[in-house]
Amino acid sequence: MQQYETMFIITPLLTEEQMKEVAGKFRDYLTSNQAEVVHEENWGLRKLAYPINKKSTGFYHLIEFKADPALIERLEIEYRRDERIMRFLTLHLDKYAIEFNERRKRGEFNKDRKAKAQRERDAESLIEP
Repeated sequence: MQQYETMFIITPLLTEEQMKEVAGKFRDYLTSNQAEVVHEENWGLRKLAYPINKKSTGFYHLIEFKADPALIERLEIEYRRDERIMRFLTLHLDKYAIEFNERRKRGEFNKDRKAKAQRERDAESLIEP
C-alpha cells in the first residue's frame, strides 16, 4: 500500500449538501476498495485560477489515503464519469510529502499567523478601558 493525495474540484452549481454527497461518494469508493483514508479536508468554495466550463469558482476537496496502486486508475475513471467533477489530480506521496502533510495538519506552518493574531488581540485589549 502506498500513500496518495487526491484533490478534486466539484461544480459550484450544487448545494452544500449535494457537494458533501459527491465527496462522500468518492470517500466511500476508496474505502470499499480497501483503501485507508488518512485525512480529508473540505476547502469549500474557492475562486479558480482560470475559468473551467465557463465557471469561475468550484468546491475544492482533498483526500489523503493509502491504497494499492492499481486503484488509482479506477478512481480516476470514476472522476471522469461523474459530470459534477470539473478537475482532479492524484499524487503519489513520497516520505518528504508525507512528513510535510503531517506537519501541516499539526499547524506548524500557521504559527506566525497565530502569533500575529494574538499580538493584535493583545494590542486591542490595551486600547479598550
